[in-house]
Amino acid sequence: MPSLPVLDTQFTSHVSDAPFIGLSALLRKAFTGGDVTEFGAGLIDRSGQQGDLYALLELSNVLQVHFQREAGLAVQAEALKAQRLYRIAQAQHADALRLLVFKGAGDLMSNTPFECLLDDYDLTIDVLYVEPGMPLPAVLPDHDVLLIAVGESDANRILLTELAEVLAQWPRPVLNQPARIARLSRNIACATLGGAPGVTMPDTARISRTALEQLAAGALLPAELLAGSAFPLIVRPVGSHAGSGLVRIAQAGELLSYLQERGEAEFFIAPFIDYASADGLFRKFRLVLIDGQAHVCHMGISQHWMVHYPYEEMIAHASRRAEEAALMATFEDDFAKRHAGALAAIQGGIGLDYWGLDCAETPDGQLLIFEVASAMVIHAMDRVDMFPYKAPHMKTVFAAFYRLLERTARGAALPASATSHAAR
Repeated sequence: MPSLPVLDTQFTSHVSDAPFIGLSALLRKAFTGGDVTEFGAGLIDRSGQQGDLYALLELSNVLQVHFQREAGLAVQAEALKAQRLYRIAQAQHADALRLLVFKGAGDLMSNTPFECLLDDYDLTIDVLYVEPGMPLPAVLPDHDVLLIAVGESDANRILLTELAEVLAQWPRPVLNQPARIARLSRNIACATLGGAPGVTMPDTARISRTALEQLAAGALLPAELLAGSAFPLIVRPVGSHAGSGLVRIAQAGELLSYLQERGEAEFFIAPFIDYASADGLFRKFRLVLIDGQAHVCHMGISQHWMVHYPYEEMIAHASRRAEEAALMATFEDDFAKRHAGALAAIQGGIGLDYWGLDCAETPDGQLLIFEVASAMVIHAMDRVDMFPYKAPHMKTVFAAFYRLLERTARGAALPASATSHAAR
């Protein structure tokens, strides 16, 4: 990517005549128990009979949402082979904000799902899929702000490095600089944040399968890994998400059994930190930091140390939902104030404009960080009958993200109540 493209204010690209479903709508339908495959036949017809590349790209998302990852990626590759730039939203107002987004090829966990944040806003959104070693197009649509949605992963490491070089001279404001995104890997983030005041983040080491087999056999690890080799251990494959392959290992025999069931070549290991509350339940929070300001997006409460959200326990216990609702109502005056120093320190260490973290509170009041990422799913898709408080709260989070775009593009702060060109 050696040269900058020309930014054309009159840029037009082929846009499908059919309505664009969009990732947000697909995820919402799947999240609420709907059948996303009902879109499949129409998308197949449009892509096959009409050569509609937008339909092909959407079919890729349908397949992935329906847990057909490999098929979805194959379809995505076909779409990107023919076209890399897609206009996924066309603003109704002439003065609406113009957003350009850089994504990388990959599954639904590979990029920031920004679409879930912008349903209520009128924008023109162009998405360019970028690849390592491939130059940018000679001409791109002009835009008010560029968002880097490429997530941190081994697969994206080279791409993020190349983007950092190009974007050093980008003529428009850029959100989420790629060099910062590249530092979100678990072991690097641990080294960055572990010593911050008010923060606990377990020492995390990246370890080969061979070394883990040696640990299972009772061998000592190299000195730099000893902090992560005392049982109980948290072990997960490198590149895994949403708890896939994540286990707590109490002793070497369990580790050996775990390895016999896994085929991955590399893993992250970290000491397990017991973060149970006084009532014996585990509480995990998902926060997002937007322009340095922390917002809570959900709290899961579980009897199990590995907390997923949403899940049966939150639906089964009204008291837990009430606790989450109270947290959202009081977050700024309670949780955010108690951890203000820690949140400021980790924002300084991460340095991104938009990113999320999964965390908990230790019994002694520290902020326990499990993961930091720019590609976490932030949404308002929970059942309204069970979580009536969630959607109104999340609208304030989405508004904060939109204000970030506007501040970055226009260079002027907006009042907290601003909802420019809302309700598309």
